[in-house]
Amino acid sequence: MKLATGQLRPDIGTVSVLGHEAWSPAAKIHVGYCPDCDRFYEEMSGRKFVETMARLFGYTRSEARRRTGECLEMVGMAGRAERRLAGYSKGMRQRIKLAQALVHDPQLLILDEPLGGIDPIGRQEFLVLFQKLATQEKCLVISSHELEQLEKLTDHVAVMARGRIAAVGTVSQIRDLLDDHPLSILIASDRRSELARALLNQPDVVGIDLADSDALVVRARNPRRFFQDFTQLILEENIEIRHLEALDDSAHAVLGYLLGGSR
Repeated sequence: MKLATGQLRPDIGTVSVLGHEAWSPAAKIHVGYCPDCDRFYEEMSGRKFVETMARLFGYTRSEARRRTGECLEMVGMAGRAERRLAGYSKGMRQRIKLAQALVHDPQLLILDEPLGGIDPIGRQEFLVLFQKLATQEKCLVISSHELEQLEKLTDHVAVMARGRIAAVGTVSQIRDLLDDHPLSILIASDRRSELARALLNQPDVVGIDLADSDALVVRARNPRRFFQDFTQLILEENIEIRHLEALDDSAHAVLGYLLGGSR
C-alpha cells in the first residue's frame, strides 16, 4: 500500500497509477489514502482537520470548506465535526480518516482496515458508501480482516499468506481450488441414519459426524460434484432435507485453510 500511494519507491520493477509513477505528484493527485495508523492533529476539530487536508491539496478556502462539508455528510460526521479530535471514539476517527481520503474526489481509493473500530451499523453504512463510490467508476482497493463484511462487497479477493499472494478470485472460486481441504456441510433430515449410510457410498465424502438429534455434518471434497451427486441421491431416495448449510464456505475459512496448510 505504501508503494501504491507513493510513500515508498520500489527496489525493483515499477508501480504506476493511471499511467504515472506512483511516487510522482501526477499519480498522487488521483489517490485517496485511508491509513490504518491513527495519527491526527489532536487539537483540531474533525472539520478543521479535513479542511486543512483540502487546503494542503491546493483548494481555495471556500472550495476546501465546501468539499469538507460534503465529505463529512457522506461519512456521517456532519453533526459531530466541531468536536476536538482528541475526544473522538475510534469509529469517529475512522470516519474522519475516510473523509480526508475523499475530499479531493480521487479516482483510486486505497483503504487500509477502514472497518476497524466501526460498530455494526457504521459498517453497513460504510459498505453502502463503498458500493456507491464504485458505481461512480472509482476504484477501491481495501485491505481488511473483516472478511465476512467484504465478502458482501466485492467479487474479487486476493488472499495474502506469508508475504505472497496465495489465491485470487471470488471466494467460491478459491474454495473450489482447495479440494485437499474438505468442505463441511450441515444437513438435517428426519431420515438421518438412512441418509448417512447412503452418503458414505458417495466417492467425494471423506467423513460424517453426527450433530444434534436429526442432523449430521458431512465432510466432502470437490464441492460442486458432491452437491450434484447429493441432489441426485435425495431425489432417487425421496429423502426430505429440512436444512442444508455449508459451514466453512466463507472468506475466513478460505484464509484459514491457506494459512494453515503445509503447501
